Amino acid sequence: MIYEDVQSLIDYAIQNELITPDDVYVIRNQLMEQLGLTDWENPAHADGSQPVDTILEHLVDYACEKGIIPDTTASRDLYDTRLMGVLTPFPREVIAQFHRHYQVSPQEATDWYFRFSEALNYVRAGRIAKDLKWTYESEYGTLDITINRSKPEKDPRDIALARTRTASSYPLCQLCPENAGFAGHQNHPARQNLRPIPIKVYGQDWQFQYSPYGYYNEHCIVFNTRHIPMVIDSTVFEKLMDIVDLLPHYFVGSNADLPIVGGSILSHEHFQGGHYTFAMEKAEMETHFTLPQFEGVEMGTVKWPMSVIRLRSEDRKALSAAASYIHSQWRTYSDPEAGIYAETDGTPHNTVTPIMRKKGSAYECDLVLRNNLTSEERPLGIFHPNPSLHHIKKENIGLIEVMGLAVLPARLAVELEVLKDAMLEGRDLTADPQTASHAEWAKTVLANHPEFSKDNAQEILRQEVGAVFEQVLCDAGVYKRDAKGQAAFARFISSL
Repeated sequence: MIYEDVQSLIDYAIQNELITPDDVYVIRNQLMEQLGLTDWENPAHADGSQPVDTILEHLVDYACEKGIIPDTTASRDLYDTRLMGVLTPFPREVIAQFHRHYQVSPQEATDWYFRFSEALNYVRAGRIAKDLKWTYESEYGTLDITINRSKPEKDPRDIALARTRTASSYPLCQLCPENAGFAGHQNHPARQNLRPIPIKVYGQDWQFQYSPYGYYNEHCIVFNTRHIPMVIDSTVFEKLMDIVDLLPHYFVGSNADLPIVGGSILSHEHFQGGHYTFAMEKAEMETHFTLPQFEGVEMGTVKWPMSVIRLRSEDRKALSAAASYIHSQWRTYSDPEAGIYAETDGTPHNTVTPIMRKKGSAYECDLVLRNNLTSEERPLGIFHPNPSLHHIKKENIGLIEVMGLAVLPARLAVELEVLKDAMLEGRDLTADPQTASHAEWAKTVLANHPEFSKDNAQEILRQEVGAVFEQVLCDAGVYKRDAKGQAAFARFISSL
């Protein structure tokens, strides 16, 4: 069977244009070396049309059986990426192919590059398909809900091995350009099948690639080749416009640059983007205002649970200047009546989550106002999901959630299923660790849905989770959607 599996991978690579028939003997010999094979038998049957996950699983199982690698989650991931690395063209070939497609159109280039990244199994399409996804019709539009099941859980044996490994600072982080082709180890994923595309942003060397576990269509990452920290300053808006000029069919945005409201990797400057329309983009401006020093820039606040100022203009220079001005004013703005303080004891609290897109020849920029102030009662953040929602969402609210896509923890995939059965059977929810945190919420759900039954239980729970996410976004808004909050928002606009 091993010969069939090797041939299936070779056939898969040819069918997906990763290699050509001229490459077959070299590729076969390299795969044989990886698998410890010293002889070859032409198989009677091979199926390159199988999902790449299936082919790789067979090959990795063989490597485990033969003692080539330990049978742990991390070791298997490192090894299947090593095998795909054998099929991965050199960077110069990938870059040249991207530019050939770009000559036709930016969208043709990204269409090709995304399919290529999936074919290489760098974008783990098979695993992403395991994520649970549904939508929720909120007051503010259709919110996307996902439960992230694609990233494999850590194996205790891998955790133990990682503790014994000597610390390494190469690459410095998972966004550094040195990751391309890197073999990885217990503390760092393998990247032999990663081929980023070099681009220029603000006259600097940046790179563009896709996320291995994307949350939406063509979820990409654009990153500085230098390992420098995330900073939201006046240059950010120019950088974001450079990217949407290059990829006008994509949106691009940045996580905020402060802890709590910021992203997971604040140590390396990067943005996220993709070919997707979020609910926030569809939300309309509900108030309009003008700043006379920025002629030609349409401005307003957006009907959205978080506090958003939208700017739109065909004049790139004017829009950048207006966004920079509003951002700088917000950085130093305090309103004690609204509980907003720009800093305490020298620690800054105000920042923005900026998002940029193109609408025809016009640029559209959303500035989401953020504040990371904490208190004794709310140590995780005052403008953060309130504790009653933590059973569903306790993690920080970053760029993706800000735009209306909930990224919920994998634990919920199991917990909600157990909870559904327990609710249908009338069991004591507090007696089971998997349902205890949801007990009070479940009582409210049952009170609101006397029709709760086996036929509709899953859909009701999903819609109620959607309602929780809508409240999460409201909690993260610095200005609440009530009259008092909107009056405070208006005070900030007036201060401009």
